[in-house]
Amino acid sequence: GIPLAARILAIADVYDALTTKRVYKRAVPHDETLEMMMENRGKHFDPELLDIFYEFEEESLKIKQLFD
Repeated sequence: GIPLAARILAIADVYDALTTKRVYKRAVPHDETLEMMMENRGKHFDPELLDIFYEFEEESLKIKQLFD
């Protein structure tokens, strides 16, 4: 199977890629990003890990804001 670290990084990478403004795209808002990611729960993302990420969404948002 896919290693745990890779499954965790897939969630973090997509969240960061979507919520970060780039010269070629706008930053997707936090809530919209979570909706998009939940649509791929069990497809692109490990369902259990995405559920855990979702449980800590406030903390994720605070961490994201520290680096913006």
